[in-house]
Amino acid sequence: MDLYHVWCNLRPGVSDVEFADRIGRYLGELRDAERIEGFRVTRRKLGLGPADLGEFHIAIEARDLAQLDQAFRAVSTRAGPLEDLHAAVNQSARDLRFALYRDFPDPHRERGSEKF
Repeated sequence: MDLYHVWCNLRPGVSDVEFADRIGRYLGELRDAERIEGFRVTRRKLGLGPADLGEFHIAIEARDLAQLDQAFRAVSTRAGPLEDLHAAVNQSARDLRFALYRDFPDPHRERGSEKF
């Protein structure tokens, strides 16, 4: 599983609940179209976390980079209902940070060949 991470803060005047709803509609559409496997929206608790990461964290799960690429391709058309959902999220967020991680060890990794 590949995990695409997004950290952000809200733009002034954006409701936290409305932001969560917008994310849910947008990423739910990608999930329902099988362009991602799932997602999770979390919020920093008790102010704990690095200051340069945003208050909100979104983790998007994809089977592999091919599926994630299909999701990016669908979003990059910048057309149709998906673009409206994407724009609503983008207009709500600021200070975005991104990262891409994978489950480890990779399921196809051969055991016994590790070098120290």
